[in-house]
Amino acid sequence: MEGVSVRKIKKICVFCGANSGKDVTFVNAAFHLGEVLGKRKIDLVYGGGKLGLMGCVSTAVAQHERQVLGIIPSAFTVNNLVGETCGKEIKVATMQERLVMMMELSDAFIALPGGFGTLEELFQMISWAQLNIHNKPIGVLNINGFFNGLLSFVDHAVKQEFITPRARKILISATTADELVDKLQAFRFESDPALSKLKWSPSSSQKEKLDLTLRL
Repeated sequence: MEGVSVRKIKKICVFCGANSGKDVTFVNAAFHLGEVLGKRKIDLVYGGGKLGLMGCVSTAVAQHERQVLGIIPSAFTVNNLVGETCGKEIKVATMQERLVMMMELSDAFIALPGGFGTLEELFQMISWAQLNIHNKPIGVLNINGFFNGLLSFVDHAVKQEFITPRARKILISATTADELVDKLQAFRFESDPALSKLKWSPSSSQKEKLDLTLRL
């Protein structure tokens, strides 16, 4: 990365499955990501609990003596549904509140293999970046080609002109943890000139008008 300006990343939010998946490679990769974050002195923000890949990555980060913060809806803590969070825990009322807090407290985002919840979190962060709500890097760790179909679909949406080439750059991918973190650190956000006019501060009573031909 010589000659490239490096973004300072202190906390990474990881989205991933509460299941371990069919292949042990997913578990090994989640542990390895946690080790990479720990060795790079990067703290973890995640969804709380100790199930599946979420438990793997949080345990590995904690073993390297980095801070782990689990943000979890109170409903999940009833009857110890997801197990004990590895590190500090913040309870919130709703899923949306959880995601907003994750966005505010993190410097970057990584998605590991997971199900609908992981995909929702990933695409919510991407759409918020597109709408200029944040400018933080977002990447997927493409273990064993898990995200190949998703990445192909996104590229197909670009070809069909539902996603702009500029917006496509928001989603980063890599096959190893070290490569992905390097890419997140080197990321440079390119906002859409029209969308950059949006004002998201709480005091804004009105939003700037947008060209209706924008492909959101």
